[in-house]
Amino acid sequence: MSTSVAPAAAQEPRRPGKLGKAPATARSVSENRLGLRLVAPAVILMLLVTAWPMIQALYLSMFRYRLTAPDDKEFVGIGNYTTILGDSLFWQDTFNTVLIMVITVAVELVIGFAFAMVMHRIIFARGLMRTSILIPYGIITVVSAFAWQFTFSINNGWVNSWFEWLPWIGPDTNWFGDHWPAMFAIMVSEIWKTTPFMSLLLLAGLSQVSEDMLEAAKVDGATWWQRLFKVILPNMRAAIMVAVLFRALDAFRIFDNIFVMTRGAQDTESSSFLTYRQVIEQLQLGLGSALSVLLFLSVLLLAWLIVKLFRVDLAQARGEG
Repeated sequence: MSTSVAPAAAQEPRRPGKLGKAPATARSVSENRLGLRLVAPAVILMLLVTAWPMIQALYLSMFRYRLTAPDDKEFVGIGNYTTILGDSLFWQDTFNTVLIMVITVAVELVIGFAFAMVMHRIIFARGLMRTSILIPYGIITVVSAFAWQFTFSINNGWVNSWFEWLPWIGPDTNWFGDHWPAMFAIMVSEIWKTTPFMSLLLLAGLSQVSEDMLEAAKVDGATWWQRLFKVILPNMRAAIMVAVLFRALDAFRIFDNIFVMTRGAQDTESSSFLTYRQVIEQLQLGLGSALSVLLFLSVLLLAWLIVKLFRVDLAQARGEG
């Protein structure tokens, strides 16, 4: 009796991995190197365009410098940063920014997934349905913000008249007269505008879910909810991470909606709007540059946290792990 054993040379060589991680295959190492070569031109071009403004912002952030008094430029080191971090307005605007980001991205994830399921499963008029869902994303953000400002207007808007049957809405409800109603209006405009983008990214991930796996789960007696949480969502983890990452970074820099709808009134400022006020309105280049540096670092930290939170193993997603 003889058994055939695959020769060691025929097996795919593996590189030793880090402690607690599976060793990398030659294929994954090769793909990583190819990916680095493909993105290198774009990264180099981006650095050539953005490196100097970033260095200039970092340099100006170390000076007390106002454009109306260019000769009165004083080096303060990290003084601008300590001033900003010790100001309650900065933390209030940061809270507003994080709140808008968390709520809008969470709502967009749910609604966008529902839209993606419809676009993926629909057979009749599929092209028309996908085009209709994506229309809001094609509208310029400023135009969308003006439309929603009119919608929530106490004089001409239709929200008060259409939803007057709700106990907390009346014909004289002033949506922009208080903090939380104004924040709600801003978030509604943001959700309406960017949910199609979320659904488009999720649709791409949904198309990668194996129909054979869904059929096998259905044959085994799994309900629709079990198939959703045990098959669909786990296999869409990478796509969900990309969608959440892109939208969270975009929402964290929200500016247009606030600029058009409230101009920061009723304590609705975001971090980006605070930076705009310091640089454009008050001409404080030192403080404004420090705020832009802090905003940049916050975006980097947010991206790192999201990637760590999802812990997507791309090798496993390709079926290597």
